[in-house]
Amino acid sequence: MQIKSAEFVISSPGVQKCPDADRPEYAFIGRSNVGKSSLINKLANQKKLAKTSSTPGKTILINHFAINGEKMYWADLPGFGYAKRSKKMIKQLQTMIYGYLKHRSNLLTTFVLIDSRQEPQAIDLKFLDWCGANQIPIAIVFTKTDKLKPTIINQNVDAFQEAMLENWQELPPIFLTSAIKDYGLEEILDFMDYTNTFYQPRAF
Repeated sequence: MQIKSAEFVISSPGVQKCPDADRPEYAFIGRSNVGKSSLINKLANQKKLAKTSSTPGKTILINHFAINGEKMYWADLPGFGYAKRSKKMIKQLQTMIYGYLKHRSNLLTTFVLIDSRQEPQAIDLKFLDWCGANQIPIAIVFTKTDKLKPTIINQNVDAFQEAMLENWQELPPIFLTSAIKDYGLEEILDFMDYTNTFYQPRAF
């Protein structure tokens, strides 16, 4: 799939304020500093669509982008693992994120970004288990695969999958990516193009 246009639409404090659910939607989420904004910008072939920052955790709202006109939405969600935030702020963000994921009827897939340089992290696995328990459609995107030797990356990815299989019978789609080297981006776009053909709003 070719991205011909990508435009910012709105920042929302909750699912009730999001744009009308009138087209397929894909969300992006991950721990702070996982490379989410860089991945979104590369997928959209733009440098400043999603805001990047040297300070992790700047996203505190749900940011929507219109992709290829009215073809679909992308939603940039706040990261989890907010080490420098108050307990009150953490609770507010969790409520916002979980409410969006559970009640956004046009959400086709949530791309959960995982840092491929690290061994399995409990916070990632806990979030994925919550998604599975709540039947949230997800795909896993391992980021920053250019930062270490392929053998180490593969070891970390294999270890993560093994950890997931302790609670999962079947793994969701998995993508290995590098925003620096454009690795794995075409596969994600093709996945969106394919799943769009089966679009049907979720029933609650």
